[in-house]
Amino acid sequence: MFSHKHLIYGLAGMVWFVFGSAALAETATPAVLKLGKELLEENCEVCHQADAIGEPGVAPSLTNAELLSISSDKFLMGTIRDGRGDTGMPPFAHLGRKKVRAIVAYLRSHAIGPNQAEAVDSDPDAHGDPRLGKQWYNYICSTCHGVSGDGYEAGGTGTAVGLPGFLNKVSDGFIRETIKKGRSNTRMLAFQGPEGLANLSNQEIDDIIVYLRSLGKK
Repeated sequence: MFSHKHLIYGLAGMVWFVFGSAALAETATPAVLKLGKELLEENCEVCHQADAIGEPGVAPSLTNAELLSISSDKFLMGTIRDGRGDTGMPPFAHLGRKKVRAIVAYLRSHAIGPNQAEAVDSDPDAHGDPRLGKQWYNYICSTCHGVSGDGYEAGGTGTAVGLPGFLNKVSDGFIRETIKKGRSNTRMLAFQGPEGLANLSNQEIDDIIVYLRSLGKK
């Protein structure tokens, strides 16, 4: 019998087909979404909490609207597969591609609005002064993300943004958008605009990105 749950999954899949990644949307059937939910509960919920809403200092939200709007399928799948070295996020390559895709499909079912990953990732690389970037980072970012960008390992509430496991998988556009707009319903606030915690200029944000890239090379 066609249940209310199937209706929800079906509508989520239809919305995602219109707005999200076409490649994975083709596989976002009710059965795939059910499998993805089960896999997330079994493998991810212990850290990322129910529905992957995250917990400060433990694991980030994976169903946050801003994250899903700028994350490509490649980024999400690669992160699940490879984990994040030097953090508490282990690799889940043993699940296999099919199951990893199912988890990503389930995460995508929480998306609101169109996926902008392609446009964000095609943004120009950041160019700036890492010395100025370090000053801004230490002033407004290090409290949560750690002085060396190692996040939770340093006792911060923010993720590790200065380690290769993160920096090798994200574009400068991804970092830029995250700093500008923040992440709603998390402790990552916006840092541009009148409502931002700090109204950083585009150049100041690029200075921070260049500095973060220098941390990843150490």
